[in-house]
Amino acid sequence: MRRNLRIFTMLPAVSLLLVLSVASSASGQTTPGVTDSQILIGSCSALEGPSHTLGTQQIKGAQAYLNLINDEGGVAGRKLKLVAFDDSYDPAKTETCFKRLQEQNVFALGFFVGTPTAVKYLPMAEEAKIPLLGLFTGAQTLYTPLRHWVINVRASYAVETKEQVEGVWKMGYRKVGVIYPDDAFGAAVLDGVRNALKKKGAEPVAVGSYPRQTTDADAAIKNVRAANPEAVVIAGPSNTAGPILQKAHEQGWKPLFLTVSFVGTDDLILRAGADAEGMVITQVMPPYYLTDLKTVALYRKTLANYFPGEQPGFVSLEGFVDAMVLVEGLKRAGKDLTREGLIHGIESIHDHDLGLGAQLKINYSARTHAGLETVIPTVIRGGRAVPFTDWASVAPK
Repeated sequence: MRRNLRIFTMLPAVSLLLVLSVASSASGQTTPGVTDSQILIGSCSALEGPSHTLGTQQIKGAQAYLNLINDEGGVAGRKLKLVAFDDSYDPAKTETCFKRLQEQNVFALGFFVGTPTAVKYLPMAEEAKIPLLGLFTGAQTLYTPLRHWVINVRASYAVETKEQVEGVWKMGYRKVGVIYPDDAFGAAVLDGVRNALKKKGAEPVAVGSYPRQTTDADAAIKNVRAANPEAVVIAGPSNTAGPILQKAHEQGWKPLFLTVSFVGTDDLILRAGADAEGMVITQVMPPYYLTDLKTVALYRKTLANYFPGEQPGFVSLEGFVDAMVLVEGLKRAGKDLTREGLIHGIESIHDHDLGLGAQLKINYSARTHAGLETVIPTVIRGGRAVPFTDWASVAPK
């Protein structure tokens, strides 16, 4: 049976009554959001606004896997229902969105997008003692210190930027610049680059910031370009990173440009076109076209089944994998499901093969909620992100 994704930016009256009915029946249970037949999962994500492709793709990937599990009978006989609200990747909308989810009496939270919003949600989830899993951000504040109610799946920006700095260092590059948005995401990437360079006894030769969710980066480009860096990390989602990359190329500035996985690789390629060629992007998931990998093949088949016509991509693959980790934790938590039980269930996952290749096995414990700690360097060639191991091969011609 095929199901279509419902993104509840504004719930219709009938759907609202249904969800409230579920919440009401769950309120009499020991565990919020859990009945004999259903587990309610809530999400706040970028479903509208300039970065909406990140949220909608992640939710579709997650929903595809949840649909698959439901059609196989659910978890311990319970079907998984995902209620997703929009926060537009806007920190100002986070409190309202979180409260809406609490009103639905959700059991757990998942599939959120972005650092500026995540830093708002973290204390809310911790105070409410609601598990929060699968955030599309690698900000270090999610990883250190350990947050009992927060479960990460993707590798951190610290891991991504370390890989980037190690790579350019192998190329003999010593002058690295950073262009970043003036928000928590930009600060997280800048800190990652700085920390990685510090271990080399170096620091960025120049940095330049621009207003978040804009392409007003002329001053940032001018400032960083003046230092003549050999490599430049551009932080931002595709709707800002793409135009910034194009502006730099229009001015004849072509150092090795790099960015982190948050950019949304496939949307960046669509937006920047030929200007995306040669850009290095560290990925936290393997390329979605590598169908020899068991889970990649399953993801593509499942996405095509439940969302026919939807193009596969890095972001929806990550949502799919996030949902896999959630379901594995629910299975390990057992029939008598509790929020604490879900956390313990996930903490029991050790050296677990997700079907993403030998280098991407997932590990949790009571001391770490990091999940994956490996990234895959890719370079845009022919409109596709291609993995590479030889950093000399990506030097600008």
